[in-house]
Amino acid sequence: MTDLAPLLVSAVILGLLGGGHCLGMCGGLMGALTLAIPKEQRSRRFQLLLAYNLGRILSYATAGLLIGMAGWAVANSPAAMVLRVIAALLLIAMGLYLAGWWSGLTRIESLGRGLWRHIQPVASKLLPVSSLPRAMLLGALWGWLPCGLVYSTLLWSASQGNALDSALLMLAFGLGTWPVLLATGLAAERMTALLRKRGVRMAGGVLVILFGIWTLPGPHQHWLMGH
Repeated sequence: MTDLAPLLVSAVILGLLGGGHCLGMCGGLMGALTLAIPKEQRSRRFQLLLAYNLGRILSYATAGLLIGMAGWAVANSPAAMVLRVIAALLLIAMGLYLAGWWSGLTRIESLGRGLWRHIQPVASKLLPVSSLPRAMLLGALWGWLPCGLVYSTLLWSASQGNALDSALLMLAFGLGTWPVLLATGLAAERMTALLRKRGVRMAGGVLVILFGIWTLPGPHQHWLMGH
């Protein structure tokens, strides 16, 4: 667990840095979710938003567990190195996207649209949200929305070669995205405006790029760990 702790912190930071991307992907739903809460339920708005985000984060952890099994299967084979390189390159691409320098990563999101076409109608039927279980189920379904940031983090977590570690890393990543989406649902204009500023997006993008470079296998990792 000691070796996993730095990775968990990294996963949380990755989620926080990707907050601007999360606003674009899920921010609209958070606003719609808030507006869709019946008048008699408005006093429970915060609880419903918490339940929604909890369901979303648990879906990330589930995806991490599933793809982590694949990572575990190839952990001791040459394919493990290939998986780690792909994960690092995706993180670099995500950083370029967050900084607004290259949007090629959006093409990867199209890979999950086939599955999402089947999930979206079911999720839509859960609106308006009138109970905590309903909100959690909606979040669990929405967690499968095609997202380049989630895909990048999934491959990175799978490259660790342990299904449980992968699930924990995705759980930590989800917790990192929580503050931004929760604030969006509560109409925290200042935070959303801050995360949309070009300077903030560029800084976050650069940090994600550096994280991707650090993920690449090579002697630079031993040098960084030594310092």
